[in-house]
Amino acid sequence: MSNLQSIFLMIFSMVCFAIEDLFIKQLTGVMPAGQVITLLGAGGAVIFALMAKRQGATLFPRGAGTGVLYLRTASEGFAAIFIVTALALVPLSTFSTVFQASPLAITLGAALFLRETVGWRRWAAICVGFFGVVMIIRPGTTSFDPATLLVLGAVVTISVRDVISRRLPVSAPSSVVSFQGFGSLVISGPLLMLFLGEAPVAMTAEQWGISAITVIVGVLGYYAIVMATRIGDASALAPFRYTRMVFSMGLGIVILGERPDLMTYLGAALIIGAGLYTFLRERQLARRFAPA
Repeated sequence: MSNLQSIFLMIFSMVCFAIEDLFIKQLTGVMPAGQVITLLGAGGAVIFALMAKRQGATLFPRGAGTGVLYLRTASEGFAAIFIVTALALVPLSTFSTVFQASPLAITLGAALFLRETVGWRRWAAICVGFFGVVMIIRPGTTSFDPATLLVLGAVVTISVRDVISRRLPVSAPSSVVSFQGFGSLVISGPLLMLFLGEAPVAMTAEQWGISAITVIVGVLGYYAIVMATRIGDASALAPFRYTRMVFSMGLGIVILGERPDLMTYLGAALIIGAGLYTFLRERQLARRFAPA
């Protein structure tokens, strides 16, 4: 029963993230991306700060291991710049498919920087997955859009964040990690506007409402995925992470009128297949070398 509940929570979280991406894309159509980042960061930081205070946690801890926490916080700020800017310039369906390469990039980063052992099978899967990315963005052709490189930037920075997260101290509460992650957006958003020479625009009541919904949906998605991973088996949940792409592509097609082409579908299939194989192979090796 716990696996069934966790699968439902995982799917719910992916729905939330897909809706969040859609709202972010709509908001960036009427205001600078840096302003959207700042709004999302402020809203999420307030929510998680209240949660952390209720738990009696310190928002800015000191001591051994906290350097990793602050490094992760910085990477979160850079990731937000790439994600929101990419959503502003790239079709939602393209963003959602290329972004699914993140698990492959995390495996690559763990092998290169954490010295985790990666066999030839998983190296081959990583290559296949990134070939799928090339099929979608098509560099060197007339179909190539330079803005799609922002999605690759999002994949890289998110992967750096998640690789760093593997070294977080166990004592760091999730609410504090989340608070600092959202708080970094309050810094990166204005920095992006300053770099681009943009100024914040006045917002209507409707835009404030959409911003609030976006924050709430994002927080719900975060907590749903945390709960799912705590009560369910990782092997049972892995395939359902890719439903985010299905929901995002569906929203892009139905609401935004996007029409992904055949190469995008084929590339997405390679990315998902490679990602699932990599995960299942990791689980197989973990069982093989687990102590009896």
